[in-house]
Amino acid sequence: MRKDIILAGVGGQGILTIATIIAQSALKAGFNVRQPEIHGMSQRGGAVEAHLRLSSEPIFSDLIAHGTADLIIALEPMEALRHLDSLASDGVVIANKKPITNIADYPPVEDIIAEINAIPGSKVIDADGIAASLGNARSMNIVLLGAATPFLGIDSKILKETIVGLFQRKGQDVVDANIKAFEAVAK
Repeated sequence: MRKDIILAGVGGQGILTIATIIAQSALKAGFNVRQPEIHGMSQRGGAVEAHLRLSSEPIFSDLIAHGTADLIIALEPMEALRHLDSLASDGVVIANKKPITNIADYPPVEDIIAEINAIPGSKVIDADGIAASLGNARSMNIVLLGAATPFLGIDSKILKETIVGLFQRKGQDVVDANIKAFEAVAK
């Protein structure tokens, strides 16, 4: 098994949290994991990306070459569009619908969503709306992780165990909210 995953969004959306959950879960599942530093601006609003490489074989490079990513998980639609040149011909994009319009010439979101939906197997979901409907808008990133689960090659039980372990120190209410967010669209 080999999965090259790009996580894209803007600062403050929870890219590092998703990267941590996927990487720790992959290690628990017995895979090799490579993750370079998170690239981008850590403050709210700046573009952020993370590369995750998971494999049952040794991994010799941290970064994902253009045209080879199996999966792009985008917490913001234009950030998905920005990384499409990294996607393999059979790759999939799972993206959040809600834009963060932090630039004056942000393209029409309907055009961006149409371009993502044109990629076979890809989908755009209203992760912000789903998280808000569950009572915890901050768990949008975990909703998106749940939607990406079928493409990760990691058992959802392991992902849930990792979510529990990561959020346990914040209390059972936070754990429960994040498990609920994960299960909202996970298959």
